[in-house]
Amino acid sequence: MRAVNFCAGPCTLPVAVLEEAQAEFVDFAGSGMSLIEMSHRSPEYDAVHTQALDNMRSLFEVPAEFEILFLQGGATLQFAMVPLNLLADGGSAGYVVSGSWGKRAIEDAMHHGDAYAAWSGQEDKFTRMPSSGELQLRPESRYLHVTSNETIHGVRMTEWPDTDLRLVGDMSSDYLSRPIPWNRFDVVYGGAQKNLGPAGLTIVFVRRSTLAETNRDLAAYLRWDVHADTNSLYNTPPVFAIYLMGKMLRWMASVGGLKAMEAAAIDRARLIYDAIDTSDGYYRSPVDPAARSLMNVVFRLPDEDAEARFLAEAERRQLLNLKGHRSVGGIRASLYNAMPMSGVEALASFMESFR
Repeated sequence: MRAVNFCAGPCTLPVAVLEEAQAEFVDFAGSGMSLIEMSHRSPEYDAVHTQALDNMRSLFEVPAEFEILFLQGGATLQFAMVPLNLLADGGSAGYVVSGSWGKRAIEDAMHHGDAYAAWSGQEDKFTRMPSSGELQLRPESRYLHVTSNETIHGVRMTEWPDTDLRLVGDMSSDYLSRPIPWNRFDVVYGGAQKNLGPAGLTIVFVRRSTLAETNRDLAAYLRWDVHADTNSLYNTPPVFAIYLMGKMLRWMASVGGLKAMEAAAIDRARLIYDAIDTSDGYYRSPVDPAARSLMNVVFRLPDEDAEARFLAEAERRQLLNLKGHRSVGGIRASLYNAMPMSGVEALASFMESFR
């Protein structure tokens, strides 16, 4: 019996995808070798790479005016690449500091440009998202950076900021779980290891008109235009991560695509939030209900001893990786795209019996 993996990343993957990869691992497409042994310039890998790009554009409904880049370094590298590419000749950038990852993003950006906090949720312990009226934007700002879902604190941006500024979005932990208004964004980026596959791959979407004005006075790997011009093959790409993400994209399409992912995310999260809200206060979520994440449900029990017992008993039942991030404690259930409803039902049932 497979364990139910509630890890915040790397994510759980569909058994069908894992078994398909297993069957091809030693001998890919009759080549007599594994894909991960092949040259990234081979026709076999070229087909995998191109199909993944095409499927990503189709499934996420990406307009033609955006380039799609397959990079390495995680979203963390993009914390630097965003200001390096967009702020080289002056100007400033506002950041919505909505949690640990928004905080990390602005801290790194400050090394490479004039980045300022347009809003911070730190005083509220990162339990909510801002309204558009709370944003304090400077007139010389080039962009507003947002983190659409904060993995650690379990908060989600349910409404995009109402501003004339172009948005730059870190969507690592809710990639392809809901549609986004592409007309509002210049750049969207995130790691694949939450919703799309194994760790090692970062997907960056950049508007072509923005790309034409990016900084060229950088080391080559740090330039988005270099990767766009080489079809994300400037250097050896993360072959296995792209290959497995391609299978994940096909699986998502086969079960209904983006709309189905969004509907399933709502249903999964509702089941756990209902277990919290009907527990007469035994379980409690610190998050403003209007900003509750659909991907990362965080909650507390009456005390840390109860939480330790909860985690130990959950592990005996093969409900794994439920411990909250070390910086905040508590419990965290990550419910990414491939999490089966049966796993969520098992957790909700356990929560009731434990209480």
